[in-house]
Amino acid sequence: MKITVVGTGYVGLANAVLFSQNNEVIAVDISSEKVDLINSRKSPIVDYEIEDYLKNKKLNLIATTDNKEGFRSSDFIVVATPTNYDDLIDQFDTSSVDKVLKDIYSINPKAIVIIKSTVPVGYTERKNKEFPKMEIIFSPEFLREGRALYDNLYPSRIIMGSRSKKAKKFAEILKDGAVKTDISILFTDSTEAEAIKLFSNTYLAMRVAFFNELDTYAEINGLISKDIITGVCYDPRIGGHYNNPSYGYGGYCLPKDTKQLLSNYKNIPQNIIEAIILSNETRKNHISNMIISKKPKTVGVYRLIMKSGSDNFRQSAIQDIMKKLNEKEIDIVIYEPTLVIDNFMGYKVINDLSKFKNSSDLIIANRLHDDIKSVASKVYTRDVFSRD
Repeated sequence: MKITVVGTGYVGLANAVLFSQNNEVIAVDISSEKVDLINSRKSPIVDYEIEDYLKNKKLNLIATTDNKEGFRSSDFIVVATPTNYDDLIDQFDTSSVDKVLKDIYSINPKAIVIIKSTVPVGYTERKNKEFPKMEIIFSPEFLREGRALYDNLYPSRIIMGSRSKKAKKFAEILKDGAVKTDISILFTDSTEAEAIKLFSNTYLAMRVAFFNELDTYAEINGLISKDIITGVCYDPRIGGHYNNPSYGYGGYCLPKDTKQLLSNYKNIPQNIIEAIILSNETRKNHISNMIISKKPKTVGVYRLIMKSGSDNFRQSAIQDIMKKLNEKEIDIVIYEPTLVIDNFMGYKVINDLSKFKNSSDLIIANRLHDDIKSVASKVYTRDVFSRD
């Protein structure tokens, strides 16, 4: 099979590598720098499995900035372009997906298109009406940043927002590329598949918010948060996952997906969905207030990234906390090895670890690391399990 993947972020590149084990794959991106790296078998993103597969596996994969060949001749075209949340219009900005669909339709109006980008509920149904000759199928991704290919090799499930023959064939392609063999596959309509994605991530955000509020209660009352969480999670109905306190949920998916789901709830009774979003803001305010109460002159921010093994710090909770500290005129310095600049958003970047530690009265870290254990007395973190 010949497959074109549009977009080489975590979702697009992980899928392109997965497919290229058994299929001819063209990865399309507007960034010539990314294209050159992929063609040199180097990953433009931090992801151990993607890096390993590009370097060591035999893959039938080429990258290009020219979409015409792939659009004209592929059996499937996979769209994995960004859909950031736009607060002005109160929904995802689907303009990148809209453009790709129009480009495909102008070149190959009978194409089979798989949307992997996260979209609002009802989007795929509308686009099938707008482009009646194309078959557009939504298939959500459930990938972690930094482990995107791993999560495709060992998927929790495969969801296809269509029951057509082409949807079943694409599900087989996903399954054939995986290492895991016992994979649950569900075929639904497109709107249900879109809802599955948003409700799944909102549930995960709810777990993060719940354990963060538990931790806030424990911190204020002088209780041992780790003991409470451990005891609660011994109940198998609750389980010991997604329970490590943090500065708040962040990253690329959870903030935007919760907001989009809330937007889809207009004129529908709800309390929990909005409460999850408000709880996350409350948590960041609490963390900020706890830091401010310690009266530091200079706060060192150890890493902007949300989780280990990732190079992405989009929408990281710690950045919102930095803004609140800045409002109180507290000096801030950053240690972030993925940055090759000496200034980030007006804050000084110090990537000499010793100098960073010496320059900071207080160090804040969403996740504790061996790098800063030598100065544990001036580290403020709510990480109790030393993991994501």
